[in-house]
Amino acid sequence: MTQSELPKNAGGENLAELNVDTVRELWSQTYNTDGKPDWSHIFPYYHPEIIFQDAIQRIEGIEDFIAMCERLTKRCRSLRMDLSSVVQDSNVIILEWKMTMSFKKSPDTPIFGCTKLTLHEDGRILMQRDYYDLWGDIFNQIPGFGKMYRKFMHRFFG
Repeated sequence: MTQSELPKNAGGENLAELNVDTVRELWSQTYNTDGKPDWSHIFPYYHPEIIFQDAIQRIEGIEDFIAMCERLTKRCRSLRMDLSSVVQDSNVIILEWKMTMSFKKSPDTPIFGCTKLTLHEDGRILMQRDYYDLWGDIFNQIPGFGKMYRKFMHRFFG
């Protein structure tokens, strides 16, 4: 992709090409240990027709995606994401992560997962699919309940 083909930010400046290094750098700026996340610097990297999907929801379009991120920010007292690996194959980038959320009346809750980013031919993120076991990671924090949940999952789902 040439410089003239790169997507531009709101100020008309070229954005850096998304790859393992830029994704690691951008996502490390998004989450911090001092409070709420700020995604504003990565929103320009998302295609207007972004499709986001996780275990709970499917969102289509940049406006709805930004609104979802803002709702998550409001619900959390703090949110931190630690990337353990980032790999790329052609137009697909995969991130493995541990996200630690702190809600208003609960202790820090770690959730482990992966994100698959599929890039549009213009270099922006067209699809984002997050994979995680929300309930298993939360239930592990409740004494005795985590073991019961795992036993249930093993019995009914192998």
